[in-house]
Amino acid sequence: MSTLNLDSNFSDADAFYAALADIHRDRTPEASEQINARLILLLANQVGDQAILEQALAIAGQIDSETDHDK
Repeated sequence: MSTLNLDSNFSDADAFYAALADIHRDRTPEASEQINARLILLLANQVGDQAILEQALAIAGQIDSETDHDK
């Protein structure tokens, strides 16, 4: 079974974060949501492996349980 790589794999993490912030700058919340959805689908297509995508979804979904205890 394939395993999701959780180690840093960026050639330049700061440059990616800056580009991500730039693409959202001066956008409406709705436009930012559309950009995020398109980016997720593009990157999921690049990954392609269903098992890895499901692992990523499971980890990403943990944010609800992490933030629920703060309410």
